[in-house]
Amino acid sequence: MAGKLKKAMIGKEGNVLKYISRSQAIKKLQITLTQFRRLCILKGIYPVEPKNKRQLAKGSTTWQTYYFRKDIQFLLHEPVLRVLREQRSHKLKLNKAIGKREFVVAKRLYENRPVYTLDHIIKERYPCFVDALRDLDDALSMIFLFATISANQHISAAHIRECQRLSAEFQHYVIISRSLKKTFVSIKGIYYQAEIRGQLITWITPFQFSQDAPIDVDFRVMDTFLEIYEPLVGFVNYKLYSDLNLVYPPKISTDSETSAIGLSAFIIESRENEDVVQSVSIAADGPPTAMGNQVSQSAQRLKTLNQKIGQIEAAQDSDSDMSDTAETVPTLASWKASESEHAKSARLFSSCVFWLPREVSRNSLEFIIKSFGGKVGWDASSGSGSPYQISDSCITHHVCDRPVQTVGQLPIGVERFESREYIQPQWVYDSVNAGRLIKTAGYHPGDTLPPHLSPFVSVEEGDYIPEQDMDVDAEVAVAEVEDLEATSQAELEAEAAGVQFSNYDKASVPHAKNAALTVTDKKKSMLTETEQEDREAKELAKNMMSKRDKKLYDGIQKRKEKKAEHVEILKNKKRALKKHQN
Repeated sequence: MAGKLKKAMIGKEGNVLKYISRSQAIKKLQITLTQFRRLCILKGIYPVEPKNKRQLAKGSTTWQTYYFRKDIQFLLHEPVLRVLREQRSHKLKLNKAIGKREFVVAKRLYENRPVYTLDHIIKERYPCFVDALRDLDDALSMIFLFATISANQHISAAHIRECQRLSAEFQHYVIISRSLKKTFVSIKGIYYQAEIRGQLITWITPFQFSQDAPIDVDFRVMDTFLEIYEPLVGFVNYKLYSDLNLVYPPKISTDSETSAIGLSAFIIESRENEDVVQSVSIAADGPPTAMGNQVSQSAQRLKTLNQKIGQIEAAQDSDSDMSDTAETVPTLASWKASESEHAKSARLFSSCVFWLPREVSRNSLEFIIKSFGGKVGWDASSGSGSPYQISDSCITHHVCDRPVQTVGQLPIGVERFESREYIQPQWVYDSVNAGRLIKTAGYHPGDTLPPHLSPFVSVEEGDYIPEQDMDVDAEVAVAEVEDLEATSQAELEAEAAGVQFSNYDKASVPHAKNAALTVTDKKKSMLTETEQEDREAKELAKNMMSKRDKKLYDGIQKRKEKKAEHVEILKNKKRALKKHQN
């Protein structure tokens, strides 16, 4: 009796009830496979891999796709599902009217076709604005992709225009807020990374080439993803512009001379008085007025916060020890240091004016340069409305990407001006990733460019570091050490001489540098003693380990040794290649 009862309960209890096959879900929802796929994409429901598929299939070996039963139950109450069913019946009526050649009825049916909105789905999937920012990577990549594809039978022109508008608006916000952090040019396209509300958003844009739609790509699925991504990016843009107190959507200049100049055609207006705040084509060396007001208000709040913190610390001195106070001050100081560093990097190109000829990618370079406070002029063949001409004396950098006949000479057709630097486009990208204006040596027209390294790679201890990265890090470290040591030594000498540091600093800059080098040499000699102490401490800790921990530790050390051997092999290859080239 128990055996019969057990057989009767198979498939009616346990983990089997958690999952449902795709065919069962379609039958339950009473829609077609295409509509089911569309509904799952819109709602963010994806297939799952059960632990025991054999039990779910009752011993069958046929391949099946499974979903959570709760997700399908959730779809039963979706308003979009009702509209999809109405669209199915409406399509039958429309085809019937066309077959009977009742074109008046067909036109009326087409004009009154059932439609649905996705606003409620976006609110359900992203209850907080931060959630939407975290899921913005794929949306932006899809939007920028469709913005470069030409219209065809699979992609409507309305979708392309909408993607172009949304992508330009988002780029405009990144320029205004100075949010761009990293960029990388790869074979697939150009990667960008921006930090918005503390969230790192990374997306890729294709190169600006004429692209034909491939045949082997299912544009129906991509069109469904685009259907949910368009309102998502639109809502995000609206929120970002509203936070800066700017009018959304931004207006586009109707002037015939500026209507075809890309990002510079947008006019940013404040919501308070509807006055023009900034046109990016004219003023790019500082944040807009609306953002400036917010920065000043933030500075006032920060000043008040510092006063309150000082009062709290003074009140706690009598009741608590100094350790608690010491923990609070460095945190605030480090936060201020990070803010000042961000403000400094945001003005990376503020003193630079770039000229972009027709052979370079104007869209990418204009976006990057303006995101870091630079100014841009371009050739008339790339678009009208350039604020600068090629002969202007204020131009500091001339981007050039043409082949040269002789190394050290400019390409044919490029006029030389002594007041500007002639560089290749990679210098702009490498300067952004380095966080400072790197030397132009090696980036002149005709020079063999250094490797363009990805800024998204995290280097761990013992990994191979390319020679270019080591040179950049060494330059930055030496500059910081020299400045710090020179300043500290000058302060000590000024105190011993009994004069103010500001007056003493002007007369003793060369002596301060020599003193800094002396202190650096002393630190290098002390470094070996510190390493010896660390080595002894590690040996002592290893002797105190258990047998199991020792075995684990030895395995870790062996992996480190293998990594070190691999790094040494790469270094030897680098030396051999250099020797062969010389």
